[in-house]
Amino acid sequence: MNLTAIQSALRDANLDGWLFYDHHHRDPLAYSILGLDPNAFVTRRWYYYIPSHGGVPQKLVHRIESGKLDSLPGEKTEYSSWQELEQRLEGILVGSEKIAMQYSPRNAIMYVSMVDAGTIEFLRSLGKEIVSSADLVSHFEAVLTDAQLATHYVAQKHIDEILAAAWSEIGTRARSGGTDEHAMVQYLQEAMARAGLDWEHGPNVSAGANSADSHYEPTAASSRPVGKGDFVLIDIWAKLKDDPSAVWYDITWTGVVGREPTEREHLIFNTVRDARDASIKVVQDAFAANQPIAGWQADDASRNVIRNAGFGDWFTHRTGHNIGTVLHGNGAHLDNLETHDERLLLPNTCFSVEPGLYFPGEFGIRSEVDMIARKGKAEVTGRIQNELVRA
Repeated sequence: MNLTAIQSALRDANLDGWLFYDHHHRDPLAYSILGLDPNAFVTRRWYYYIPSHGGVPQKLVHRIESGKLDSLPGEKTEYSSWQELEQRLEGILVGSEKIAMQYSPRNAIMYVSMVDAGTIEFLRSLGKEIVSSADLVSHFEAVLTDAQLATHYVAQKHIDEILAAAWSEIGTRARSGGTDEHAMVQYLQEAMARAGLDWEHGPNVSAGANSADSHYEPTAASSRPVGKGDFVLIDIWAKLKDDPSAVWYDITWTGVVGREPTEREHLIFNTVRDARDASIKVVQDAFAANQPIAGWQADDASRNVIRNAGFGDWFTHRTGHNIGTVLHGNGAHLDNLETHDERLLLPNTCFSVEPGLYFPGEFGIRSEVDMIARKGKAEVTGRIQNELVRA
């Protein structure tokens, strides 16, 4: 935990402090930001309050688990009864009015909405204004170092090469009898293993109507054949193996096997491509002008293109997600559908841009790239698909 950086961020946000609270690991963000053991045995409520103006942090812990926050700086207060807890907590917060917590009004950004309603009610009864810590969480969870960003580019180079080879392999197999989805997943996994990458699960190879399921994953038992004439979607993600600080690379490409795309496939791909590029542009323009941009605004840029083309009902997910040391990170998502994500896209963060259109029983097209934003500049980090692949 960087106490100085946290207090500086609180002052910049005009907040009196940040109150962390947990019971039975309800708030994994608190453990990550504070540098606590995520596997610690916790059966009683604890609170950790960081004031913004240089005061000493305050710990409130149960007497039978009094050592749970000993690794953190600050003064410790203990409680046993619920009455004592409320009294001690009120004392800790004297003089503080506007306090950040892992809370989101109307549960708009559920990724940071960790504090239970009862705790919020109690703090409000003390006259406290509780505000969302969403942007603070992004600052301390999603902002990456230069060394971390470099790992993303290493994974990008490997994956771009592996994916290009996979499309060629699909074409070769199709001309000599065909293959199936799961066999191509195995091909990709073997290539990633040789490159020293880790991928958790997947990747996803979807043929025909399966590509219309945005979370489809083939298995050996359910795998569909892939051959000449098929439409194929490949979603692939990976990061450097055995490096917990490494950043993911995550892309999706689509194509056809042994034929030219149909007029409808061209139309849908071009619509998705243009929607993707609209989000890329609005992000790049904002960073070039040093103007703030929230996740919902980048989502709207894509979604408006698709709506104006008459396909809004078939774009059923957010435009993109934060990427960090976990694939779906704790920073701003490009989302004004599933959530109204008001978190800002911050410098030194990575995120996907991946609009898609899905037509059940027919096919689905998603075009996914990753972007890295820096102060004054945002860029796509890998190859950009501008037409359907011909395998």
